[in-house]
Amino acid sequence: MPAIGRKRQRDLPQINERIRFPQIRVIATDGEQLGIMTPAEAITVAEEKDLDLVLVSDKADPPVCRIMDYGKYKFEQEKKNKEAKKKQHSSELKEVKMRYKIEDHDYMVRVKQAQRFLKSGDKVKATVMFRGREIQHTDLAYQLLERLAKDLDDMAEVQQRPKREGRSMMMMLAPKKQS
Repeated sequence: MPAIGRKRQRDLPQINERIRFPQIRVIATDGEQLGIMTPAEAITVAEEKDLDLVLVSDKADPPVCRIMDYGKYKFEQEKKNKEAKKKQHSSELKEVKMRYKIEDHDYMVRVKQAQRFLKSGDKVKATVMFRGREIQHTDLAYQLLERLAKDLDDMAEVQQRPKREGRSMMMMLAPKKQS
């Protein structure tokens, strides 16, 4: 049971009374160094200003603590993390399916779909499906996928050349890197 309590203590941030070092270097809110003192003295200084004493670096000798409003600091950190997460774009794999006997208009719809996916930074898997005896015409499916790669050449690079997988033929396209 006491081990669990100790683990919880370790997860908590090192502020005020939780700082357990004999000597610490203290930095004021404006960045001015107040010097080396005991944690009790530093906490007194922080409480006079209605602020917290927060451990910034425990690797330094002596450990560095800063006097700041911990609630505000935590809020700012969470805000920064949220912004960073928002700017991240995870690349997904989108699929464009067709048959080798596709008509020109339908083919152009698939090209526009692929262009839209590539513009948003996603990879595109182009698949040509076969039914029944259509499997004999893999050469036509290969030509269709090569035509698609040529039509998307300005915005995509072929990541995997057309290859047969079971009753379909597929090819992978990735968006070109902007330079």
